[in-house]
Amino acid sequence: MPAWEDVVRIGLGFPGVFESTSYGTPALKAKKQGGLMCRLRTDPDALVMRVRDMGEREALLQNGGSAFFTIPHYDGYPYVLVHLDRVDPAELAELVEDAWRVQAPARTVAAHDDGG
Repeated sequence: MPAWEDVVRIGLGFPGVFESTSYGTPALKAKKQGGLMCRLRTDPDALVMRVRDMGEREALLQNGGSAFFTIPHYDGYPYVLVHLDRVDPAELAELVEDAWRVQAPARTVAAHDDGG
């Protein structure tokens, strides 16, 4: 079962990612203004994860099983809530990478993809 420490380990593997806080909870951000990738949430207990777009959000909510959910606060925003105790570790790693790709500067992503 993944934990916040696993999210941090995965996220810090990408250039420009750093630990921070958001709304008083632990968060990962990319070096871009407002670059929130994900954060812990306490009510309800879940990981708030940035996704590529509303289409991906809806696909996760419809087809992702019990690991993914939302609350009205996130209606209209490309974020999904993730039960860490229910998400597949490989899928979590993909979500963290996708969040980084959305929030990191394009040059940083391109350099990473080119092996640099």
